[in-house]
Amino acid sequence: MDQYSGDEQSYIPQVGDDQKPQIGMRFDSLEDAFSFYNQYARESGFSARMSNTKKSKKTNEIVWKKFVCFKEGHTDDIRWSKQTKKDQPRKERARGETRTGCLSKISVVKEQTGPGWVVSTFVESHNHSLSTPSKVHLLRSHRGISASKKMLSQQFAEANVPTCQQMRLFEIESGGPEHVGFIERDIRNYEQSVRDEHKGIDAETLVDFFESEKEKNSLFFFDYETDSDNRFTRCFWTDHVSRRAYTAFGDVVVFDTTYNTNKYGMIFAPFVGVNHHHQTILFCCGLLSDEKTDSFVWLLNKFLEAMCQGAPNLIITDQDPALTKAISQVFPRTTHRYCLWHILNKFSEKLNPMTFRDHYESIRNAILHSSTDEEFESSWEAAMSNANLEQHDWLSLMFDLRHKWVPAYFNHVFSAGMSSSQRSESSHAFFKRYISSKN
Repeated sequence: MDQYSGDEQSYIPQVGDDQKPQIGMRFDSLEDAFSFYNQYARESGFSARMSNTKKSKKTNEIVWKKFVCFKEGHTDDIRWSKQTKKDQPRKERARGETRTGCLSKISVVKEQTGPGWVVSTFVESHNHSLSTPSKVHLLRSHRGISASKKMLSQQFAEANVPTCQQMRLFEIESGGPEHVGFIERDIRNYEQSVRDEHKGIDAETLVDFFESEKEKNSLFFFDYETDSDNRFTRCFWTDHVSRRAYTAFGDVVVFDTTYNTNKYGMIFAPFVGVNHHHQTILFCCGLLSDEKTDSFVWLLNKFLEAMCQGAPNLIITDQDPALTKAISQVFPRTTHRYCLWHILNKFSEKLNPMTFRDHYESIRNAILHSSTDEEFESSWEAAMSNANLEQHDWLSLMFDLRHKWVPAYFNHVFSAGMSSSQRSESSHAFFKRYISSKN
């Protein structure tokens, strides 16, 4: 049994001779040799790593290999600095020392007449304290994520389970952190390696996925464009379920582009509506690299191409000039309505606090409770006069645009009970559970 009094400095591992490397010990491969030495390192309380190699000059095959303690060699006292602002002094700090020149090692040489490897050198002693059994699982060579754990971690990530919670689940499953086999940092490094694998090919991966969906069902529709440098700039897609939903519930469409989904800052543009149960439904989606009129025109034309029923009777969007222009070009017969909720929220920004406190309610009542356009204009004029806001630039602009957002001007148009783009924002909340700026 290991001798351990609770103090790491006084910990002395007791490793049997059968567990120690012995000169002349034979292994079938280098992997077997390192596996044995690494297991010995775990029992002893240190981490092992591969070191020097010698190759045959004739065949270029490895004929000698050394495995060492992770504290072999020395770490230079390297200092680095970061310039925060111009003409400000640099802040310096030194790296912590991780190597102590430990001489513990094992060397193996290749057999001359066979495929095996034989231990030629073994140095047991260390010049540093060894880890206790409760901490040895944290050392680098004794950590590793199995293929099954990697797959499970990916499934957790797809379900939007944070890395810290993933680690807690692995600890519960394994019966404690010492039995997991890795630490949270290893999961984060694995997640980063997965993201690195997709760098430069993520657009191709997306197109390949669309192609595979098209092969599964011919009613899946997609299209995309690249710029002169062959960079992915925009795409549009919808499946057969969403296209069928549009034929039944496509009278009113909500379109909002305020959610960025990935690390490239591309704009996520969902088209949503509401069904006969007043549930939000998704008609189609787009990704855009910018919010220019040309991009919106392209996206709306793809919408028409995919939806056999044609343009909606009513579309609700935010107050975007480029989008307004695109809708007038592509959907000339569609009633375009600005999101009432966004506009009402702007009053607190556009009015000074005292005016907002004293007069916002009368303005809001004029907007929401007017039954006809004449009643609204009369109530608005009275509210502006009482608040002395007749010359307010933003309010004057909004009055000129009243036919785009005031409810009284839409009484004759079926709107499925919607007056804002909050339906789209609720879908953003849904997507946010599964995607982030790291995608």
